[in-house]
Amino acid sequence: MILDKVNYPKDLKKLPKEEKEVLAKEIHDLILSVVSQNGGHLASNLGVIELTIALYSILDLPKDKVVWDVGHQCYTHKILTGRKDKFTTLRKTNGIAGFPRSKESIYDTFDVGHSSTSISVALGIARARDIKKTKEKVVAIIGDGALTSGLSLEALHDAGISNTNLMVILNDNEMSISKNSGGLSKFLSKLRTRKFYVKSNNKIKRMVLKLPLIGKYLYRFISYIKKRIKGLMIRNMYFENIGFTYLGPINGHSISDMEDLFKSAFNINGPVLVHVITKKGNGYNPAMKNPNKYHAVAPFDIKTGKALKNKGLDYSLVMGKKLIELAKENNRIVAITAAMEEGTGLEEFAKIYPKRFFNVEICEEHALTMAAGMASNGLIPVIPLYSSFLQRGYDELFHDICLTKKHVIICVDRAGNTGNDGETHHGIYDLSYLKTIPNLTIMAPKNFKELEKMLEFSISYDGPVAIRYPKGKEDDTINWSNSNITYGESEVIKKGTDITIVAIGKMVSRAHHVAERLQKDNINVEVINARFLKPLDIKTIKHSFDKTKLLVTMEDNDVEFGLGESIKKYFNQDKVLSIGYPDIYLQHGNIDEIEKIYHLDEESIYNKIKEFKKSS
Repeated sequence: MILDKVNYPKDLKKLPKEEKEVLAKEIHDLILSVVSQNGGHLASNLGVIELTIALYSILDLPKDKVVWDVGHQCYTHKILTGRKDKFTTLRKTNGIAGFPRSKESIYDTFDVGHSSTSISVALGIARARDIKKTKEKVVAIIGDGALTSGLSLEALHDAGISNTNLMVILNDNEMSISKNSGGLSKFLSKLRTRKFYVKSNNKIKRMVLKLPLIGKYLYRFISYIKKRIKGLMIRNMYFENIGFTYLGPINGHSISDMEDLFKSAFNINGPVLVHVITKKGNGYNPAMKNPNKYHAVAPFDIKTGKALKNKGLDYSLVMGKKLIELAKENNRIVAITAAMEEGTGLEEFAKIYPKRFFNVEICEEHALTMAAGMASNGLIPVIPLYSSFLQRGYDELFHDICLTKKHVIICVDRAGNTGNDGETHHGIYDLSYLKTIPNLTIMAPKNFKELEKMLEFSISYDGPVAIRYPKGKEDDTINWSNSNITYGESEVIKKGTDITIVAIGKMVSRAHHVAERLQKDNINVEVINARFLKPLDIKTIKHSFDKTKLLVTMEDNDVEFGLGESIKKYFNQDKVLSIGYPDIYLQHGNIDEIEKIYHLDEESIYNKIKEFKKSS
């Protein structure tokens, strides 16, 4: 195998073109094999294999710097940068991460996981290089979806006026290339990258500017005419208008073509944007036919493309189904997504109510402020966002929604420990930062039915609401009663006399199981489902504490600033035990294994509470 003799980017320089093509196929098969067993991001990674090989063949890594946007397309990068033999541990507990992590390798230039940061980061690295007077090349690789973000556009505009040597590779996996404009663009790209062309342009510019009186005016007129002609012939003149040299589009699955263009592009002074056309899921038919489905996948059968386990209902789907039901009764309800239609359970809603569904792409800030505008004109916007992505919209929540109490419902999906995606994707900080926002009501359901009831309550409540729920399924081993939601009221689900446990969200079921185990040790536990973090039902909690004299709080959130911290201030600190995640960035891995590592599994909690009772 060619892959056997390639361990680092320098090894690519020894390979002829034909062997690089074979290498691409071998890497394709390795990624497919590992992701089918471990789960992970498939379609995006299969789409950039050739791009990565071509770019890494000409760069001097790790001296040169490559910043991957989002980072979920970094699998080829990891295979080619010394982690080939560890690739089978991808996304596993204590294995290699599914995103670039600087602590993992010197080749991982920057830690990423959220969209649209690459151009800003790369520009910062390039400006630092210029100040230090070093010579390394700096490249940002960004997808067409991530380019829609406001952060990307801000960075593009700044980079365009910077005169800094920086290459931005636009990995476009949606747009097709027509023969005419594609061929012309390729021709002009080659022409513009030749050194004689660049030198001639500069020479002509100097000559014209030296002409007395009319020199600068003539140069402006020539530049204007040149831009107008190029504007008629070439798409994407936007990039040139803001200061980039635009090259492309080029076939992103032709290693030799990309190598030639990348080499030429590095001869250009100033910022350069190279437009590369790729196909998501390239080489694997199920992923090419349905790239959204194979964006992030659970383990699956390679031959059929089918998941090894039936997904079944999860919190996202339950939310989406309930929202459809409510929308039938109330035509003021609209749904908004930031490029996560399927992931947040809105796929069916979009089909049934296309005029009441809005996909704003990767623009969480815009989604929230637009929702505030909709609410100000009588609509009821519902916005499901992954917890870690909602962090980007803090100001919009604070200023545009909550300041004037707009009736907007934020469904905080993937809250708590989300598992294999790791530090950038865990949602263990939302209760902490959301509770700092005035006028925001915050709830978390113990099961599917309570989520539905909270959604019903939120539609009828006139004000901003956040409903927080975890990734995956409910605990269906408990026969719950499901009473209606009353503003600011908790739910006592088990009576007791020795200890009070106040839990929120998914930890309510764990509290119930722990209480049953403690009952066998003659420790009688009262369990309260908080339901609301804000407003907190301190009256019910105090009434229970007056009886039991000991209090335990349980949450799948940063324990320093969430439910426990909110409750502790009302009681003697020595009589309160707060259980949650430590104030750190959690590692990646299996959800259950991470819970054990941080002592949030049932056995660890049982032992903690038993020891707390004994020592009190």
